[in-house]
Amino acid sequence: MPTNKTPDHSRLDKLVAGARKQSELREADYRERALKIYPWICGRCRREFTRANLRELTVHHRDHNHDNNPPDGSNWELLCLYCHDNEHQRLLEASAGRSIVTEKGKVATHNPFADLKSLLGNSK
Repeated sequence: MPTNKTPDHSRLDKLVAGARKQSELREADYRERALKIYPWICGRCRREFTRANLRELTVHHRDHNHDNNPPDGSNWELLCLYCHDNEHQRLLEASAGRSIVTEKGKVATHNPFADLKSLLGNSK
């Protein structure tokens, strides 16, 4: 015979308290803080985000130090997944000495389109 059990209020209270604590921890997380501070727009390509695609917006640490999380968010910028990957790829290439623009501001001399005009001019 089935018995009717009364709800275990102490267990439910613990569950609710745990959920609230986890929510507060998430709120303290730098991503949550950055999403509250900044508009939901990629800082590079200017793509706009909504709740539906917000998971594709990341927090980039400008100085690449993930432990540097000032309360005002001055070390953060919101970037879409593509721009964030590009930013980190640029850092890797710069550290390997293959950067298009070096840290001293020198621009690469190779121009892949240098002869394009002459190539297109012959297509008449």
